[in-house]
Amino acid sequence: MKVTYPLSLKVSVWLLLNLLLLAALSIGFFVVQGGLGWDALVAGPGGDRAQATANIVAGEAAAATAEKRQEVLARFGAAYGVEFFLLRMNDPPAAAPAALLPAEVRARIEFRPPWIGSGGFGARGEGGSLRGKEGLARGDSRRLQSGEIDASSGRDVNEKGRRQPPDLGRGGPPFDPIRERGRFVVRAGSPVSYWVGVRVPFAAPERGRFQPPAMLVARVGSLWSLLHFLDHQSWLLAGTGVLVLSILFWLPLLSGITRALAQLTAATERIADGRFDTRVPATRRDELGKLGESVNRMAGRLDAHMSGQKRFLGDVAHELCSPLARLQMATGILADRAPAGLRETVADVRDEVQQMSTLVNQLLAFTKAGLQRRDVALTRIQLMPLVRDVLARETATERVTLDIPSDLHGLAEVELLSRALANLVRNAVRYAGEAAPIVVSGRREGARVIIAVDDDGPGVPAEALDRLGEPFFRPEAARTRELGGVGLGLAIVRSSIAACGGEVRFANRTPRGFRAELLFAAA
Repeated sequence: MKVTYPLSLKVSVWLLLNLLLLAALSIGFFVVQGGLGWDALVAGPGGDRAQATANIVAGEAAAATAEKRQEVLARFGAAYGVEFFLLRMNDPPAAAPAALLPAEVRARIEFRPPWIGSGGFGARGEGGSLRGKEGLARGDSRRLQSGEIDASSGRDVNEKGRRQPPDLGRGGPPFDPIRERGRFVVRAGSPVSYWVGVRVPFAAPERGRFQPPAMLVARVGSLWSLLHFLDHQSWLLAGTGVLVLSILFWLPLLSGITRALAQLTAATERIADGRFDTRVPATRRDELGKLGESVNRMAGRLDAHMSGQKRFLGDVAHELCSPLARLQMATGILADRAPAGLRETVADVRDEVQQMSTLVNQLLAFTKAGLQRRDVALTRIQLMPLVRDVLARETATERVTLDIPSDLHGLAEVELLSRALANLVRNAVRYAGEAAPIVVSGRREGARVIIAVDDDGPGVPAEALDRLGEPFFRPEAARTRELGGVGLGLAIVRSSIAACGGEVRFANRTPRGFRAELLFAAA
């Protein structure tokens, strides 16, 4: 079975790939700016916002007394939806709040300014606390006070105010811009939280004049809260808005194309079923509009061609009726007066004339059904009495089982619907055999009525199902003189129901048998 993919799905996937490419390029830009890992979140504007927030929090905490400092942190934490920890670098490593942090967070904290030697604790060494003013290199106290050294990072500031990286000639780890800014993001703890660390200047009133910077750590409970804290939430919402606007921008074009193609598909299917009066709205001014105009011209020419052909067949059949009637009468008289030796030959001629008469009558019925006016008058019909009348005319009342609700009504033209049902019942009796059961059932599905004729005959070859209803077409198994028929019965059925605004469906039953369904409007 060949798998089909709707055009709307293909265009949607192509749009999604386009948006994913844009997202990948955006992510690549941020990776180039800040690298891979969680630290990339604090490498750009988000880190600057965290630094500004941390400076404000640390400033108020430094101005407060030691007893009120925790209240300041709690107040700011409630305002930002996080939990703040303020770590002074000259405190013992086991002192609170450093002991409350996960090991992964303590490993990222640098408890010393980068211009001081290998002192400190945590992942960098096992020394004690910073030595305060005495721990600074000669002359650094003056430079710190005058602003030549940045208190938050310990880096030199040149004459233009630009921060200079520390002297790497003294050894130590490679220069890391994020680490030198004193910022990091770590995902750790149980339950898992996001820890944001920012180095801040801190000068508490109870300590000496020269103090090393501190570290403000914020514990954030969720990724969404982390993005909000770093002001990345607005970027994420902006990206989502761009995605939604892009989809909304494409939707009118996509829906217009798919709607036009759906109309063309439905129209061509109706034309393939022989409804040549079908037309497509040709209001578009593009290739699909031109295709619709071509379909309309094709349907018009086919309608004219088929109508002319049916009219010709009807005229020929009508002209043949009179000579055939006279020929039937003459062969009947000849059969009565012929000598005994010629009666068998005359009987054969009479049978051939009868076959010709049957063919002409079916041609007349076919052309009459096919040339019905488009606006044929449809009436509300109670289906059970109509089906009983058809069975009585076909002398099939004893063979057929009825399963039609008494209150089932449909919209159709009585003569056309009766002719279609008569042909289906006649075919079922002919091909099902003497003992095979035949069932005529009816039901309502939504706004339509379905009348089905089922038999337990041999059915038809699967490849012939689509061609049933074509004029003069018969499956090879049916081309026998004993079964009769000229291939117009189902064509008459299809034409009659089409004139009533309905359709016909044919299918083989399992394990054997054949089903024909008439579908038309319910009343």
